[in-house]
Amino acid sequence: MKRNVIFVLAGVILSCCIYVIVELLTPVPGISKKIEIQIPKGATFRQAIEIFSKEKLIRDKNLLLFVGRVSGLDRKIRTGYYSIYESISPLDIFKMLKKGQIIEYEVTIVEGDSLREIAEKLSEKGIMSKDDFVILSSDEDFLASYTIDAPTFEGYLFPDTYKIPKGMDPEDVVGTMINKMREQYAGKLRTRTAELGLSEREVLTLASIIEKEAKTDEERPLISAVYHNRLRKGILLQADPTSIYGIKSSREKITLKDLQRRTPYNTYVIKGLPPGPIASPGIKSISAAVYPADVPYIYFVSNDDGTHRFSVTREEHIAAVKSYREKKQANKEKAKEGKNEDGSL
Repeated sequence: MKRNVIFVLAGVILSCCIYVIVELLTPVPGISKKIEIQIPKGATFRQAIEIFSKEKLIRDKNLLLFVGRVSGLDRKIRTGYYSIYESISPLDIFKMLKKGQIIEYEVTIVEGDSLREIAEKLSEKGIMSKDDFVILSSDEDFLASYTIDAPTFEGYLFPDTYKIPKGMDPEDVVGTMINKMREQYAGKLRTRTAELGLSEREVLTLASIIEKEAKTDEERPLISAVYHNRLRKGILLQADPTSIYGIKSSREKITLKDLQRRTPYNTYVIKGLPPGPIASPGIKSISAAVYPADVPYIYFVSNDDGTHRFSVTREEHIAAVKSYREKKQANKEKAKEGKNEDGSL
């Protein structure tokens, strides 16, 4: 009798094990194409299982609820959009939920990107439209919620690669980038900012100009020194990139007309720093903005090779500009001769 009971119990346990294994490993029928299931913000594990069950993606929801309780997954769930594909099993769904494998868009903000470029990247991924991004960028309530004392959040979005969950609120997307900037611009950099008597906006504004001007890391502190020296002496900054901010893309050529145009950002016509940043500076430019080199330079001009020639006096600068123009003209003539020699003209 006792042996019979043991056999019965063993049979029941074996049957249960077989049921669980078959139930978890057998693909759900009827899925002919990839579909997306949204688990809304704030949803619990039970609510997520209910959603999958209503979509007929789970045959026995109580089984997955039990597995979730045993594994501890019932205490945490990552919300967002989950991609369900053909021949997926309940165990596959459980693994997706456990790993939080939601649909994400990868967006890379590079040093020197302006709101124009960032808006294009977010729009291309379908995260938010360009118009919505522009409206949000100057929304006073939104700026106040992040204590941003500037016309827009230009310069406050840290250059990095972000994985944006599908369906994430646009304000949260931008907020993530702002928070990243403040995580990086912290500690000693903040202490140094206070020592210089500068505000966050002023540092980010100066850093954004350095970012657009510098081509090498070694020159960032030197370029910073030039602008610090000019600010101290009350000399116009005359930073070329500021002349086209809000007018045209930084990829376009800067003309004499651009330098003469009167805008709130053009440092050829306004004194001091612009009202806000002109691009997203990286941490190296932010650091250079608060740690300028100890040099007396007031001027710099391109060497037409990614580096610059720095000068203290106007006479030295005029000579450097003349040298630059001569070098550029020589390079043009050399290139033209090369084309003639290979018969391309």
